[in-house]
Formats: sequence, C-alpha cells, structure tokens
Amino acid sequence: MKSAVAITSKIHLNLNLNLRRNHLYSPLSRSIFRGKAKPVFQSPPLIRTHSSNPNPNPIMASSFKPEQARAPPALPLPTPPFKVGLCQLSVTADKERNIAHARRAIEEAAEKGAKLIILPEIWNSPYSNDSFPVYAEDIDAGGDASPSTAMLSEVARLLKITIVGGSIPERSGDRLYNTCCVFGSDGKLIAKHRKIHLFDIDIPGKITFIESKSLTAGETPTIVDTDVGRIGIGICYDIRFQELAMIYGARGAHLICYPGAFNMTTGPLHWELLQRARATDNQLYVATCSPARDEGAGYVAWGHSTLVGPVSECFLFQLCQFLSCYHENWASFCTVSSMSKSAD
Repeated sequence: MKSAVAITSKIHLNLNLNLRRNHLYSPLSRSIFRGKAKPVFQSPPLIRTHSSNPNPNPIMASSFKPEQARAPPALPLPTPPFKVGLCQLSVTADKERNIAHARRAIEEAAEKGAKLIILPEIWNSPYSNDSFPVYAEDIDAGGDASPSTAMLSEVARLLKITIVGGSIPERSGDRLYNTCCVFGSDGKLIAKHRKIHLFDIDIPGKITFIESKSLTAGETPTIVDTDVGRIGIGICYDIRFQELAMIYGARGAHLICYPGAFNMTTGPLHWELLQRARATDNQLYVATCSPARDEGAGYVAWGHSTLVGPVSECFLFQLCQFLSCYHENWASFCTVSSMSKSAD
C-alpha cells in the first residue's frame, strides 16, 4: 500500500479550558466544575502521566496556569519516519481464537515495518453487556488471569514495537471496566486507560446500547511517553468530548489513539467528523482502530479505521478506498514523517 506523508503546521493553542454550563454533560467536565447557580472552579483533576522519569511531578490541568499544563515539555519525535499499523480485526465468540488472531495481525504489521500498532476496542470479546463479565480479565494480576495482555506484552518485547492494545473488559474487584493497555518496546505495561465516557444510547428504531449496565466509568485521563512520541489515550465515546483532547494537547501529545467501535448509526454521522475535529482543534494526529464489520453480530461495528493529521487530512481512510475498508483489513498503514507541533 502507498504511504502518505504527514503535513505539519504551526498554530497557537488556545488553552482556555473554561466550559459553558450547558456543556457540563461530560464526567470530566463535572469533575472540574460543580455548582447550581454558577459554574464554580474546584480543584482540577490530576493528570496521570506515564514517563520514564522515576520521580514524576504531577501537574494539574488548570485554565488559570496554562504554562503548568505544558510540563513536562513535549518530547522530540523519533527520526526517521515511522509506520503506524491499525489492525482492524474480526471478533468472534472464541476468545482463544481472537487472541491468536490478534497476534498474527500484529506480527504481520511489524513485518511490514510498523513501529506503533493499534488494536480495536473490545477485540477479545463480543461487544455486549452479557459478554463483558464472561470475557473480563484481571489485568493487574497478569499471567493466566489476563491472557490477552500477556500476549501483547510478549509480542511487544519480541518485536520491539509499541502497542496500543485496543481495549478489553477488565475485572477489578467487583467492578468491570473497558480498558486500554499500552506496552513499550521492552514488553512492559506503561499505561492503562479506563474508558471515561460510557456509551449509553437509545435511538428508537436505530440502536439501543447501555454500557453502564455492566461497566464502570474510568476517572483519569492517560498520557504516556513512548518510543514513537507522547500519546494520549481515549476509548470510543471518549472522542466525543473535546476537553479530554484539549488536556492531551496542552500536555504536549503528538498523537491521540482512540480504539473505538462506532456502530452503523453513529459511524456514518460522527466517526470521521470527530476525528478531524479533535485533530484540527489541537493540532495533533488522531488514530482510530475499529473492529471489522460483522453484519451478523448483535452489535455491528462501522469499521473505517483511520489516521487523521493536524490539518484534518485523512491519510489511511483515503488510502483504503480501493479496499473493503470496513471488513477485515490486517495491513492498514500510514507512514508518519513528523508529528511535531508548535505553539509559539
């Protein structure tokens, strides 16, 4: 497949994170502002930064001190250009098959030169509230308690690649989460993001899905330093809320990865639109990875895994037009020449 060269541009980021009251539907917003008569600024949330620094300095994301929101400074991107691989996988009810299938896709992507590989949302399980408890894994325990993440750790180490491991159902105590794990090229778990904004939707005659029936919402934004740059993590519906992406942009992210399983109703309406908006507003790259479309499944994913650049150019989607870009496509790539940005 052809490769696309990223275009970079300069823009001064607007770091004003003040939100109007009628936008306080986001859990992240509600954690920042509270009050009935007027929005009152409370203690801003701590941003979890995963870094190789053994003594990280937690910095609050505050609209009153935007210079603090930029610490630590953005990392230089690696050179020469690197390839991003999006593994759009078909998902079945056979968990062992799903794990083996994902491994083969990762290995194929790495053979073709990908240094950063991204998997879809809920790639080891059918996407249903009934399935989440059955397929959930104890990620913190690891080993046999989490065969999906054990595979990701091993293959990242063997192939010396960075993996944004899509998401899987995670069991922690008596709660379930929709969780994305990021593994460094040494195979170590370097970040874990729990989906903040759960997908509860009811469109009569179209789709009804209430994630909160079985899942618990995460509470913390996640940004991580990797061999291929600084990456912010969101999962699916997290992309709908611009304040999360703004925090990542203010913290110097080069790329935001959103494993996501948009459906046949919201996919045509919002999938590409939201990616381009988040990328353009924050002058960074946005990568999404969807499960492959299975029209016989109870929940039908939209597909169309995409990489979008900072001036809203859709690289991978355009490159895949001659393919069936919603059915399974193991080898979707875009060569990224530079994901640097400037705010001066």
